[in-house]
Amino acid sequence: MHSAPVSRTALVLLSAGQDSATCLAWALTRFEQVETIGFAYGQRHAIELTQRPVLREMIAGKVGGSMGDDIVVDLRGYGALAESALTSARAVEWENDGLPATFVPGRNLVFFTVAAAHAYRRGVSTLVGGMCETDYSGYPDCRRETIDAMQRTLSLGLDAPIAIETPLMHLTKAQTWALAHELGGDGLVATIVEHSHTCYEGDRIHRQEWGYGCNACAACELRAKGWREWIAGERP
Repeated sequence: MHSAPVSRTALVLLSAGQDSATCLAWALTRFEQVETIGFAYGQRHAIELTQRPVLREMIAGKVGGSMGDDIVVDLRGYGALAESALTSARAVEWENDGLPATFVPGRNLVFFTVAAAHAYRRGVSTLVGGMCETDYSGYPDCRRETIDAMQRTLSLGLDAPIAIETPLMHLTKAQTWALAHELGGDGLVATIVEHSHTCYEGDRIHRQEWGYGCNACAACELRAKGWREWIAGERP
C-alpha cells in the first residue's frame, strides 16, 4: 500500500440528520479543515438536502473551525435500484426478514465508496459518518464490523490508507444529545433541534420539543426518546 500524506482535513458524510449534524460539530473541533458530502438518492425526506447548507453555516458558527467545500452527489439511479420505503411511497413498516422497510440495501456501502473516491482526489484520508449500532434500527450497514470491513476494503481498493471515524458508534440517542451539548453548549443543541431533519416523512410543519417531524415514524420516535432521556437524566 502506498503511503499517503497525513491529512488534517476530514470529509463528513452530512445528511442533515441529528447524527451527521453532531458529527460535523465533532469534526470541526478535531480537524484543521472539514469538507462535507451529501447524497440525493430519491429519499422521501429530501427536505434534508435543503437543510444541509443551513446546518453547515450555523454549526460552524457555534463551534468554530474551518469549513471547506461541500458537494451533493446525484445517486437517484442507485435509489431507484435499491427501492425501499425510504425512496418510495411504500408504508414504513417491518419486513418479513426482520429489517424495517426503510432499509436501503447497501446504502452506507455506496455512500462510503463514493465519499472515498471524492476524498482520494482531494487528498483527504479521513471520512466521518454518523453510523451507530446502539440505536441502529436493525440496519446491518451501521454495525461496527461492517464499518471496519469497509475501511479495510476502501484502503485496499484505493491502495491508500482510509480511516472511517464514527464517533457515535456506541452512543445512545440521549448520549448523542449530550455530546452535542458538550461540543457546543445550548447553542449547538438549539441549532440541531431547529435545523436538522430526521423525520422519514419529511415533515417540517409540526414542531416538537426535539425538532420538526411527524412524531410517529421510527426516526421521530427514536429521536424523541433520546431527547426525553437526555432531558430527564443526563442534561447538565
